[in-house]
Amino acid sequence: MRFIFKTDYGQDIKLAQHGGQVFWYGALTLLLLAAPWLFAEYWLAQLTLVLIYSIVGLGLMLLAGFTGLFSLGHAAFLGVGAYTQAVLTNMGLPFPLALIMAGLLSAAVGVVVGLPALRVKGIYLGIATLSFGFIVEEVLARWESVTGGNSGIRVGKPDIFGWEITSAAGFYFLCLVIAVVATLAILNLLRSPTGRAFVAIRDSEISAQSMGIHLARYKTLSFALSAALAGIGGALYAHNLSFISPDQFNILQSIDLLLMVVIGGLGSVHGVFLGAIFLISMPQVIALTKDWLPPVIGQAPGLQGVVYGAVLIAFVLFEPLGLYGRWLKVRTYLQLFPFYRRGLFKRQKSFQKSDRLR
Repeated sequence: MRFIFKTDYGQDIKLAQHGGQVFWYGALTLLLLAAPWLFAEYWLAQLTLVLIYSIVGLGLMLLAGFTGLFSLGHAAFLGVGAYTQAVLTNMGLPFPLALIMAGLLSAAVGVVVGLPALRVKGIYLGIATLSFGFIVEEVLARWESVTGGNSGIRVGKPDIFGWEITSAAGFYFLCLVIAVVATLAILNLLRSPTGRAFVAIRDSEISAQSMGIHLARYKTLSFALSAALAGIGGALYAHNLSFISPDQFNILQSIDLLLMVVIGGLGSVHGVFLGAIFLISMPQVIALTKDWLPPVIGQAPGLQGVVYGAVLIAFVLFEPLGLYGRWLKVRTYLQLFPFYRRGLFKRQKSFQKSDRLR
């Protein structure tokens, strides 16, 4: 088991706590950089989708996992970013400027949606965000002069000031760079006073307010940052598909995004990437196992929804910390073996006094 002896206060806020993390993250970086030469084009496309969903998941994790505000309409921010990127790039705006505008417009929409969060919470906030998702989907379908309506709209290749990215490997590297920058931004945000305020609000709004944290300001900021990341992911999503339509940003997409962060592990940046891998690989696994199942089950139209629901129920009941939480338990078991204690991770029903007053 590794013991970290700290001799400087700066060690508490380092991104890498020890040499092992530097080694493994460095190895992962080399693997990702070599991916276009190691994997076939199909698997490279799947890895690109994982990176895009991870960017969106980072925003939703910031909102749900670190601030405690659940959104059932997050696909609306994805759609706003995608359509903003499509319209601006079709007008001839370079990719970087269109990407910035997509993030800013999504953030502005997130501020508007975040206003109900100042007065409602829990299931009522979920209903409010769900209603917003329906509104955005209807606007995208009815505003035909801009969005093309239900007929959809085509999206060109990314054009970075005259340099057009046409290859799958080039677009993969573009998504990789943006995903790394977004991840580092979230990690640094969580170490800042703003990130600590988000976590305090998640743990107890009453305690956070008593410490001088402005709930309205930080809740609205959390919605804005989460929507901005979703908008940036939506812009990349639009370029990846080359064609978007309103039905791609419906309630099912929002549920998939929420499923991603819950199964990956709420309150963990690692869980975002594990959840994205699960979300992209699960349909492939289901498609491969259909031939081995009886025709009544394998050809059922709702098989994927049933599998997703069963997996989500299993994680909520048996592993609330998600895939990353399970990995932490396995790692701790291996480090402490043979001294591992069975009840080491037993959940404690402890509450703060401020929580009991609710």
